[in-house]
Formats: sequence, C-alpha cells, structure tokens
Amino acid sequence: NLEKSILDEAAMNLFQIADTSYGGFGQAPKFPNAANLSFLLRYGKISKITKFNEFVLKTLNKMGKGGIFDQIGGGFHRYSTDARWLVPHFEKMLYDNALLPLVYAEAYQLTKDQFYLDVLNKTLGFVMRELTSSEGGFYSALDADSEGEEGKFYVWNKKQIVQILQKDADVFCLYYDVTDGGNFEGHTILNNSIAMSSMAFHFGKPESEIKSIIDESSKKLLEERTNRVRPGLDDKIITSWNALMVSAFAKGYRVTDNPQYLECAQRCIAFIQNSLLKDDNLLRTYKNGTAKLQAYLEDYAYLINALVDLFEVNPEPKYLALAERLANHLVEHFWDEKNSSFYFTADNHESLIIRPKNNYDLSMPSGNSVAAGSLLKLFHLTGQKRFLEISTKIMENFAIMAAENPFGFGYLLNTIYL
Repeated sequence: NLEKSILDEAAMNLFQIADTSYGGFGQAPKFPNAANLSFLLRYGKISKITKFNEFVLKTLNKMGKGGIFDQIGGGFHRYSTDARWLVPHFEKMLYDNALLPLVYAEAYQLTKDQFYLDVLNKTLGFVMRELTSSEGGFYSALDADSEGEEGKFYVWNKKQIVQILQKDADVFCLYYDVTDGGNFEGHTILNNSIAMSSMAFHFGKPESEIKSIIDESSKKLLEERTNRVRPGLDDKIITSWNALMVSAFAKGYRVTDNPQYLECAQRCIAFIQNSLLKDDNLLRTYKNGTAKLQAYLEDYAYLINALVDLFEVNPEPKYLALAERLANHLVEHFWDEKNSSFYFTADNHESLIIRPKNNYDLSMPSGNSVAAGSLLKLFHLTGQKRFLEISTKIMENFAIMAAENPFGFGYLLNTIYL
C-alpha cells in the first residue's frame, strides 16, 4: 500500500532545492531534470497546491526563453552554466530533446498556452532536421564546439544581424536581447525576457505583426546559420535513447495531431525491429550499418514504454504484442526476485563479476523506474497479473528512498503517482 504521504514527503523535499527565482533545482550548473518537473506538475494536481504548478511553469518559461534553448533552431543544449539558463554548455543530447518535450506537452495540456506548444514543435523539428538518420533512427548528439570554439555555431553579433535583417533588425534585437557588447565573450546568445505585448507597445505595431517579423527573421537567420561550419555529429544510434524519442513523438502527435510526428515514431520502431532486434534479443547500438552490444535493462524498459506510448495514440495490435513479448523477456532474464528489482544486465549477458543495478533517475530515468511504469501500463492493457506484481514490488522497494531523495527518483515518483 503506497501511501500518498510518500508523494507528499517527496514533493516537499524536492521543493527545498527548487530555485524559486529562476526555476530549476539547486545552483549552477543547472540541468533540466525533466522527470522531476513532471512529478511536481502531477503532485500539484493531486494536492491542489498551486505553488508546485507555478514553479514548474516558471521553470519551463525561463528555460524556453533562455540561452539553454536554441531560439531559432529549436532543441535544448545540455545544461546551463549559470542560474539564469543563459549561457549553456552547447552540446545537444538526443535524450534531453526527448524528455523535455514531454513536460512542455503536459504544460500545454494544463494551460493551453501556445508558448509551450511552440517549444515542443521547435524541439521536435530540430530532431527531425538534424538528428534523424535516413533509416529512421535518431543520432546521439551534436558537439558543443565547431572550428575549435564552444558555441561558435549558435552565437551572433549585432552587426551580422543588422546586415541580414536590415529594417527588421531593431525588432529582432530588442526581442532577443542582442546588444553591441553581447552577453557571451563579445557575442550574443539569443534569449528573450521581454513580452510580445511590450514589444507591440514599444514599436506601435499590433502583436501579430511583431510576431510575424520575429518568425520571419528567425527563419532568415537559421538559413544563414546553415552556411556555418557545423558542430560534430555523434552518429551512433542508441536503442534506449531512440525509444525515449519515440515516446516524445507519440506525445507530440497526441497534443498536435501532426502526422509527421506519428510517422517519425513509427519509422523509428520499424528501424529498431529491423536492425536492433534478433528474436527477442535486443542490441544496444547501431552505427554504419552494424548493430552490436547486448542491450541493457534501460534499452528494454524504454522500448517497452515507447511501444505502449505509440499504441495509445495509434492502436495497432503489433505494437502491443511486441511490448508484451519484450516485457516477458525482460522479466525472464533481468528480474531479481530476492531483491525486488531488475538487474542492469541480462542473465545471459557476457559475464561480469557482479551484475550491477541502477536505481537512480538522474539525467535519464533509471531502467527500474521505467520498467515499473511500463509494466503497470501493460498490466492495464493485457491483464497480465505478473506485470502488476513486479511493478508494485519495484515501487514498494524504492518508495521510501524516493521520498527521502526525490531528486534521484523523479520518474519513479511519476509511476507511484499512477
């Protein structure tokens, strides 16, 4: 019996490290911590305490308007080096750009504020444009630097912008805080702290006109930026990260009805089935036409979860059947009955002296947390009692730890919430 008090304690403990000025948790450097934000949104709903939702929405606003978000190209950089989300470490990881759209989608569902949908669309657009392989899988990351300089691909100086945008430069520069001196080593990282309504007042134009100037200007600058030397691409395709991305596209499709998102999710699953799945044995990585390494717990758990997410928006029986098959394989080869949790590796994995476990949700949710969530959903879809029993055991096993150290268990807390 998982008491609501577990969630109460977790939310209060998490809130103690919340930065109520700029959003996010702790001091700089600041990571996005998507699962913790999702948990506080859910907790706000059941507790009816408004400060939790307000905090999450503030965080999403600050990140979506800050330098950690690529304002013209979409997508999130890895973390912010300051408390204000202004100067990022410029690397872009696939998993951040899979986990964050989910929270923005939830914020949109709650508020119907178009801003959250814009961030979601720009982020998924970035992944489609820059991280998608011709076979339908998703690449792992873009480096932080190009031509030996961190951020060079992403920053601007005012002169360049005036040259490209001419008469529209004033509007764009005010909106995105572009100054002669810049905010990063003499250049500007685009960020926004001025409301569209203030812009309209300042320039004596309707908001819709200001918005269209900014949108058109952004397109021009993005076009111009494609001529720069690009940051290096890590073109390894990792099963677990790809599964996270499938869930993001499924959620994106759910809130926008954009058929491209559904197609991206379906293509990726087809790619995994064709290239990374041999019988029920999943492989972990794929590069240059070769799949290798036996998959870990997180690969199975995230993929089962992705299949359920995809099935929910597009109920083709094949997705549910594959999820169930993989779940049975996971239980058979990874489950540790004695300690009520999954091992990180399968019982038929190349032998390690001790089979490690990973129970913490840090930049990515732990395999145990995601397995608990996806098995719970599968139980409701298939009626397989064993899935419910295992999911419950994991939650009971980690519930106290999660309440005491919620920062490390955001995803698990979302599952307990269910």
